[in-house]
Amino acid sequence: MDCLFCKIVAGDIPSSKVYEDEYAYAFRDINPQAPVHILIVPKEHIPSVDGINSSNSAVVAKIFEAIPKIAAQEDLGGGYRVISNCGDNACQSVKHLHFHIVGGAQLSEQMA
Repeated sequence: MDCLFCKIVAGDIPSSKVYEDEYAYAFRDINPQAPVHILIVPKEHIPSVDGINSSNSAVVAKIFEAIPKIAAQEDLGGGYRVISNCGDNACQSVKHLHFHIVGGAQLSEQMA
């Protein structure tokens, strides 16, 4: 499979890892939109939010259990945003489910 995030999870492409467990891998975004901008991906390839189903939703739940741990580790007690783009019109650039954890500063109320 020619998936950028699968290659990062496998260690074939270097990344700045901030968290890993048996279900998820989190690393710093190479084009940060805030002082803290981390991507968390399932180790299992799921193409997008549209690919979540009854056979893989437990993995997604584990990701959401990990997000507060990462936020605490990154000192995001003042708040943070979790974002997932789904599909071309939402500018999903890598077709592997991922969630952006963005914070470390006052974020704009606007989402776009």
